[in-house]
Amino acid sequence: MSESPQPTLADSYDVVVIGGGPAGASVGALLAEYGHSTLILERSEVPRFHVGESLIPETYWTLKRLGLVERLRASAFPRKYSVQFFSEGVKPSAPFYFDEYKNCESSQTWQVWRDSFDEMLLDRAAELGATVHAKAQVTDAHFDGDRTTGVRVKVTDRNGERAEKDIACKVLVDATGQSAFLASRLGLKDTDPALKKATVWTYFENARRDSGKDEGATLIMQTADKQSWFWFIPLPGNVTSIGCTADMSVLFAGGSTAEESFNRELERCPAMAERLENATRVRDYLTTKDYTYYSRQGAGPGWTLVGDAYGFIDPVYSSGVFLALKSGEFAADAIHAAFEKNDFSAEQLGSWIGEHARGVGVFRKLVYAFYNPSFSFGRFLKMHPEFRSHVTDILIGDVFKPDFDECFAMMGDVTPPVPV
Repeated sequence: MSESPQPTLADSYDVVVIGGGPAGASVGALLAEYGHSTLILERSEVPRFHVGESLIPETYWTLKRLGLVERLRASAFPRKYSVQFFSEGVKPSAPFYFDEYKNCESSQTWQVWRDSFDEMLLDRAAELGATVHAKAQVTDAHFDGDRTTGVRVKVTDRNGERAEKDIACKVLVDATGQSAFLASRLGLKDTDPALKKATVWTYFENARRDSGKDEGATLIMQTADKQSWFWFIPLPGNVTSIGCTADMSVLFAGGSTAEESFNRELERCPAMAERLENATRVRDYLTTKDYTYYSRQGAGPGWTLVGDAYGFIDPVYSSGVFLALKSGEFAADAIHAAFEKNDFSAEQLGSWIGEHARGVGVFRKLVYAFYNPSFSFGRFLKMHPEFRSHVTDILIGDVFKPDFDECFAMMGDVTPPVPV
C-alpha cells in the first residue's frame, strides 16, 4: 500500500475516519460496503509498527464479516489455540484450550505481526470501496455548534509536497488510538486510578516455545510477588514478543532504564528467564505508560469514537484488537442506520455504546482480579469450578451477554488498591 500513489481527495465524503488501525479500517470497510462514500486518513506510512499482536477467538466473527478469514488461514501467522497462566514466577496453570469450551470454527485464532495484519485490513477497506490515504495528519476538526462538519488534514500530494485541505463530512469517526484526537480536544478523557501501569517490551529470536498444539500459545507469567507480569507471544520467523507490565512506580523504580527494568523483573520470573536462556534480542526496548483510560462520552452530533480512541484497558487478556474490531463493526451498523433515518444525533450514532461498554466492563473486572494481590484464579476456580466456563468466556472475548454477575459476585471486591 505504501508504494501506491496516493488518491486524489474529494472535498466531501459521507464519512471521514481518522486512523487506519483495526477500528478505523473495520468501520471504514463496512461503511464502504454499505455504499457510503468513506475516507480513511492514516497519519503514518503503511505498513507501520504496532504492538498488540495476540488475537482472541471472538475476533473471528468480525474478520469473517470482513472476508479476511481465508487470508489469515493462508498466512504464516502462528495458530493460537490457548492461553496459559503462570503464578509466582514458576507455577503453570492448566492451559485454557478454546476448543475444549467452544469447539467451533472460531476456537483457533492467530498471533500476528500488526504491521502486516493492519495493512491487510486497510487493503480490504480499499477493496470494498473506501478511499485510504496514508501520511495524512488531521490537524483540526470543524464544528457547527456542537456538531462536527469535517476536518482539516495535512497530506502529501502526488508531487511530494505537503498541503492542507478542508474536507466536509456528515459523520466523523475518531479511530486515532491512544492519541484519542477528539476525546482529548473535548476534555472527555479520564485515566483509571487503579490501573496506572507501564510496560517495557521487546522481541527475541529463538525463545523456547512449547511443541505441537501449544507452540502458538500466549503465556502470561506473574512474578513471584505479583507486582509485575510478562507476556510471551510467538510470532512468525521464530520471533517472540516479550513484554513486562507493572505499576509505573515499580517498573521504573529508582529511575531505572527500560533495559534495567526489564532485566530486574526477569530475574523474578524464572519460568520466563528459562525460555530466554538461548534467545537473542532483536529489537530495542520499547515503553508505554499510564495507558488505561476511557472517554466519558462515546458519541456526539455527527461524531463517534471507536477502538482505543474511546478507551483502552490493560493488555493482560489481549482484548485490544478484539474491542477495536467489534467497536468498528458496531459503529458501522449504527452509522448506516443514521443515514437511512437521516438522524446524526449523539443518540443514534452512539446507540451501540451501552452494549460495548458493558463488554469492556467485563474485561475490566477480570483485569482488577488479576492485579488484586489477595485474589487467586487457581484458588477461585478450585472452590467454584462452575465458573470456569465464565472465565473462559471472557478469555475468548464472549463478553456481550448478561451472564457474569454471579461469577463476579463470588469473586468479591477485586478492585486493586489505588497506587500512591
